[in-house]
Amino acid sequence: MAKVRIYVTLKDGVLDPQGKTVEFALDKMGYKDINEVRIGKFIEVDTKSNDKSGLKKEIDEICDKLLANPNIEKYSFEIE
Repeated sequence: MAKVRIYVTLKDGVLDPQGKTVEFALDKMGYKDINEVRIGKFIEVDTKSNDKSGLKKEIDEICDKLLANPNIEKYSFEIE
């Protein structure tokens, strides 16, 4: 069995209104050293597979087809 941690974030240059809202709120709370906030998704998947090369291909497909919007998001993942 393997555990996969998937990180989905907006591509550079894509406006992140949720991140800007958090950034603004942190500034108002007195956190003046915050430069930028970007919001993303974290997904954890437990698998039955022990084949890391096959699992890598499968996770790429899952991210491309379901978890990330390829027009505005990018993803990365770690397999344990």
